[in-house]
Amino acid sequence: MPTTPFSATASATAAAPATTTATAAVTATTTAGQSAPSAHGTHGAPQAHHNDMSAAENGVILDHQPAQTGTDAARSTTSPGRLIGGQPVAVWVVAFAAMVSFMGIGLVDPILKSIAGNLNATASQVSLLFTSYLLVTAFAMLVTSFFSSRLGGRLTLIIGLVVIIVFSSLAGTSSTVAALVGWRAGWGLGNALFIATALAAIVAVARGGAEKAITLYEAALGVGISAGPLLGALLGGIQWRLPFFGVAALMAIALIAIVLFLKTKITVAHGVSIMAPLTALSHGGILVMGIAALLYNGGFFAVLAWTPFAVPLGVYGIGFMFFGWGVLVGICAVWGAPWMHRRFGLITSFSAAIGLFSLILVGVALAVAAGSVPTVIALVIACGIPLGVLNTLFTQSAMNIAPVPRPVASAGYNFVRFLGGAVSPWICGKIGESVGPAAPFWFGATCVAAALAVLLGFGSRYLRRINTIH
Repeated sequence: MPTTPFSATASATAAAPATTTATAAVTATTTAGQSAPSAHGTHGAPQAHHNDMSAAENGVILDHQPAQTGTDAARSTTSPGRLIGGQPVAVWVVAFAAMVSFMGIGLVDPILKSIAGNLNATASQVSLLFTSYLLVTAFAMLVTSFFSSRLGGRLTLIIGLVVIIVFSSLAGTSSTVAALVGWRAGWGLGNALFIATALAAIVAVARGGAEKAITLYEAALGVGISAGPLLGALLGGIQWRLPFFGVAALMAIALIAIVLFLKTKITVAHGVSIMAPLTALSHGGILVMGIAALLYNGGFFAVLAWTPFAVPLGVYGIGFMFFGWGVLVGICAVWGAPWMHRRFGLITSFSAAIGLFSLILVGVALAVAAGSVPTVIALVIACGIPLGVLNTLFTQSAMNIAPVPRPVASAGYNFVRFLGGAVSPWICGKIGESVGPAAPFWFGATCVAAALAVLLGFGSRYLRRINTIH
């Protein structure tokens, strides 16, 4: 949701040898034969360190060593061509496509009640829109790096976009909730293929080095997360099917633009076996972070998937509420989390953010039970603060917690945490229907508190090690 998908950086894995990052490097070479500037020398700078995390989450390692030759490095050749804002057109094309892709996280929020009403579905049945999307994404994360390393980055991007266009269009034609849930699952596959490669594409063609490219990617992510609910509200207020066709149209524009303007051959040479992500979970640190993130998603999707059913707001009210929420998620993911990590360290930052999120969920539960709609709206928007911080902290920690290549750590960790995102919406819908509208928020608060217990009880030694190195 999303997530996500949510950070991007480029320093060698703390405990991994330098040769490990060389096997998954992404570099760009200009027509003059010069390598694009690397992020070398920024390691240790808080913002650069945060940016390194985001690249890692998307299965990309940006080498801080000088560009290598042979099979150890992946190179791409491109002409700068026409520049817009100091960047080639191809950069803005991929950033636009990434923004639209991230819109899918919150796009359906404003229209959940409309879908339920028009398709004669219950809240728990409609919540399966999140479940199918994230369940397919979870399993797809295990194989996206494997396939992109063989197909090439550009072709993987195009395939991902085509899959999204096809399945989002089919979702708009659904006459039953079962069909809609199925088409949404296919959408999740396309999204996984696209997101796994989008960052590599931006880094390969951007001017100004990896840090500048990653900042553009983060900006696209933040705009997409906040704009998704707004687009869903504006189009869904006319007809509930329109948001699905709207995304398909925007992605079609992005596909045409990528075919026309992204001529660079982008090779992501991970050298990762198809079983490596599952093997990585045998490392205690990755498994602990994955389980903690799985539990944290219980609270995240209590807010995202159940709130539309818990408050008497229309399409526009829900859309603008989650627009405010998304803005805070983006701001705190990009700027808040690095500042907290630098100022307080990982363990204290995790404890403060998770504690605040749990308290907000308790407040939402009490406000829903009391029927105070303004309080619910204010608290839902405010929970974007800890959510933004936590998304980045979880990613930073998972990427540096084990001596395995970051694409491997990312895939294993994301597989576990997205399973939580797949199950939580359905559970929230079921207990909301059977117990009461406040119950899912109590469930979410309990899950978030359990996530903190797992981190402090089993993960503190790993987090201390990360703090010592970084």
